[in-house]
Amino acid sequence: MLETAEKLRTFGIRPSVHRMAIYRYLDEKRNHPTAEMIFQALSPENPTLSRTTVYNTLKLFASSAAVSEVIIEDGEMRYDADIAPHAHFKCSKCGAIHDFFFVPHEHLPRLAPQFKIQEIHVNYRGICPECSENAMQD
Repeated sequence: MLETAEKLRTFGIRPSVHRMAIYRYLDEKRNHPTAEMIFQALSPENPTLSRTTVYNTLKLFASSAAVSEVIIEDGEMRYDADIAPHAHFKCSKCGAIHDFFFVPHEHLPRLAPQFKIQEIHVNYRGICPECSENAMQD
């Protein structure tokens, strides 16, 4: 718990019980959850946790660069505690999201110097190895 509190402090975030629970979930699970998924997972053990608290906390985390907002599909905001540059792959069969680590700007076309890149999002969709294997066994 102290480790989570220290991580939050490094981003300028004052630790609270709910903030630490939400960050710990993101940091441990690495499942790129939506706010609703986080609420559903944490609310049984945190009866005072509200959806509003989850949404506001995620907004705070994102604005403090403690987490990344991941948009793989329209209307579906997900969150990632791994803030290192990487891409995401979403399986169209099972819905799992996997990380691919590389430096995205090294693999994209060069832009004219007047373009100032602030963010890069690289997302792939397809069939993950597990679903491909299961399809071959059917």
